[in-house]
Amino acid sequence: MHINIQRYSILTLFILLVLNNAMPQSIGYIEALEKERTNKDAEFMSSEDSPLTAESKKTFQGLNYFPPDTSFVITASIDRFPNPDTIKMKTTTERLPLYLRYGTVSFTLEGQQHRVTIFQNVALMSTPGFEDYLFLPFTDITSGEESYGGGRYIEASLLPDGSVTIDFNRAFNPYCVYNKRYSCPIPPSENFINARINAGEKNFH
Repeated sequence: MHINIQRYSILTLFILLVLNNAMPQSIGYIEALEKERTNKDAEFMSSEDSPLTAESKKTFQGLNYFPPDTSFVITASIDRFPNPDTIKMKTTTERLPLYLRYGTVSFTLEGQQHRVTIFQNVALMSTPGFEDYLFLPFTDITSGEESYGGGRYIEASLLPDGSVTIDFNRAFNPYCVYNKRYSCPIPPSENFINARINAGEKNFH
């Protein structure tokens, strides 16, 4: 009986140690994410650079989001293109900004493997602080339903080991969702993710 209690105590201690190590990281992540969202609401409401129209600001009560879910935070390696193409990316207007097809990112969601192309904005490549800036426009099964039909964006930076963190909780809408005067890149068809990305920003209306 004493041996069983001792084994139980060791197992309990192990579980508590695991929880104590995991929970602060998860809680800290969610707190930081919620703070970002609160700050973004404030900027949308008061900043001179807000994409909201004066009419929208009258009824604005904050952006809509899926609940935070750490299972949608993915660190993956990038399969870089040996000779990347520079493309003119289609937008919601006639503007055709230049993007470098940097490489592909593969990841697993809900037991299924997905593969998308990640880009680099040519205009930003020589801008200090944006040398490692990467851009992931995508659509998924929620597009046109819970999320904006034209797709959403994720911004990421290349990590020192060559990998990248894709945080779908930080997926955001293009500015043209709030104001049609903006010109927004349209996610290419190759970046349709055949899964429900119940993370990040929902549709504005």
